[in-house]
Amino acid sequence: MKSKVVTKEEAVKCFQDNQTIMFGDWHGELSAEEIITGVLDKGVKNLTAIAVSGGMADQGLGRLISNHQISKLLTTHIGLNPVAKDQMLAGELEIEFIPQGTFAERIRCGGAGLGGCLTPTGVGTQVEEGKQKLTIQGKEYLLELPLHADIALIKAWKADTAGNIAFRYTGRATNSYMAFAADTVIVEVEEIVEVGELGPQEIDVAAPIIDMVYERTGEKRPICPMWQRAKAKAEAQAKGGE
Repeated sequence: MKSKVVTKEEAVKCFQDNQTIMFGDWHGELSAEEIITGVLDKGVKNLTAIAVSGGMADQGLGRLISNHQISKLLTTHIGLNPVAKDQMLAGELEIEFIPQGTFAERIRCGGAGLGGCLTPTGVGTQVEEGKQKLTIQGKEYLLELPLHADIALIKAWKADTAGNIAFRYTGRATNSYMAFAADTVIVEVEEIVEVGELGPQEIDVAAPIIDMVYERTGEKRPICPMWQRAKAKAEAQAKGGE
């Protein structure tokens, strides 16, 4: 079985100007940080990003926004990234805000080859502007079109050399469904194991969906729920004040 393990340089070669890229980046917590560093260094520009948020200015997708490499962002919010807000208000970053459930469903439609989905969310608000509206059995729905990307850049906990991947805790978040909605799927992981070391019950996305896996070389970052990170930070601050 052919190995899908690649170097960071091989992964970064896939990124070009004007692409649409999905980032399985949960506010910077679950980002493919080392590959993003490679994209920063390469300097590709005019990218359209699809991500659940604008991240944070110094993490994940937020770093590409700060470096003015993103020209359009499809997202649910940018509340944690003041740089994204400033760029939006200055007309430097085009943003399409999408309700979070609709965001997930549009990506799912993109991965499943569907023509879109019908939802009542957003009817009568700014969300409906420019969208087709249908009335079914007396109820109004918006037709939301599918989202698809040239590349899905996601983060997982483990992968085997064939490309089967496993998430940990909240790591599956948006990563799990974005993997199905892009032409090329690149995964950064904490650890790569041999085929057979991941049991069937551990595999979250199967190898045929994944194109490349890259094992980060920096300090390993066990992926844990955000509340655990917040708790650890609070405990460290309390200890420092003693």
